[in-house]
Amino acid sequence: MTFSPLRPLTAVSRNLALSIALACAPALASAQADSAPAPATASAAEQVVAVSELSSIPAPTVPAKAWLTLDVNSGQIVGANNPDQQVEPASLTKLMSAYVVFEAIKAGRLSLDQEVTVSEKAWRTEGSRMFINVNSRVSVDELLQGLIVQSGNDATVALAEAVAGSEAAFVALMNEEAQRQGLANTHYTNSPGLPDPQHMTTVRDLATLAANLVADFPEFLHYYSQKEFTYNKIKQPNRNRLLWADPTVDGLKTGHTSSAGYCLVSTALRDGRRVVSVLVGADSDAARTEASLKLLNWSYQNFDTIKLFDQGQPAVQARVWEGEAETVALGQTTPIWITVPRGKGPEVKPIARYTQPLIAPLAKGSEVGTVSLSLDGKVLREEPLAVMNDVAQAGFFGRMYDKIRLMLQ
Repeated sequence: MTFSPLRPLTAVSRNLALSIALACAPALASAQADSAPAPATASAAEQVVAVSELSSIPAPTVPAKAWLTLDVNSGQIVGANNPDQQVEPASLTKLMSAYVVFEAIKAGRLSLDQEVTVSEKAWRTEGSRMFINVNSRVSVDELLQGLIVQSGNDATVALAEAVAGSEAAFVALMNEEAQRQGLANTHYTNSPGLPDPQHMTTVRDLATLAANLVADFPEFLHYYSQKEFTYNKIKQPNRNRLLWADPTVDGLKTGHTSSAGYCLVSTALRDGRRVVSVLVGADSDAARTEASLKLLNWSYQNFDTIKLFDQGQPAVQARVWEGEAETVALGQTTPIWITVPRGKGPEVKPIARYTQPLIAPLAKGSEVGTVSLSLDGKVLREEPLAVMNDVAQAGFFGRMYDKIRLMLQ
């Protein structure tokens, strides 16, 4: 149904409507602004719970300082322990180092076949090494394999200097990127992950970074599943032992220092569903490997990720006032996925909260509220509600007619 100047009103009713509307228009405008509830705010988001809180299957016992598993398809935390405790990332830092390098390649500031001259600073960097020689020229592709497969600190610094001119400038880019991604408890002081009291992160931030890296740079993910790399006649295996233990695992990064313990960010892709596991502070390489696999298996076996709303499918049809259309679809342009305890998908309840009344004109893509996806009375995730179609303003008499209807409600 549409509202327009051609609405079939009699001359008397049109005059009456016009007189009332003109007399009440200022008051109506004020009443609409005052009565329109604001969209849900960040306080609602704070009530979102981890999926495991609604499951009867306990998480496996994990001998680590902190851990977290994240379903990348839905963006939900499946389970966690000490997710916001600040910890040393060790070589997990190289996830951000690689991210910034990938950005430079994607932007055309660097290329895989470009050769980098190794500085003395890069050559002298302590810790795990690719064994590049000072003043030698090494391709970006080789240095990435040195950074990711061999966890070479020397390769990391060489790439940092190639991107930003100096490691200090590169670290500034890392911290800027951390801020952009919302990694609120992360701060970097060097590019490889050498110990420093100010060089800290959390497993929540690491999971977010890992998910963003996989989503933003799928063309570079093959480096993380590469099992070995030989440079300068020295062959080194990837330290991620899960690459040999489970064929669905295709990354991502190990880390270790005496103070940080043994750390691992792992990810697997099973039947189109990707899960990231983050574990820090284990006592041994074997312990981090075994525990990480347990977390991945637990996340896959006891939880489902389902598509609640398909691409372009509205979450709600909302009433529109003073528009050429009486209703408008609210939702998202991308599919909405949700992770739930196994078998609980049909019990998910979407609850929409949006600005009322919705007054035309409305522009496609404008956010007007949120939809909360709840199970057993607890919010599992919350997504913005956007207008999915333009709604033009109605003609003069259509607008006046709706103003009166609103006033009489």
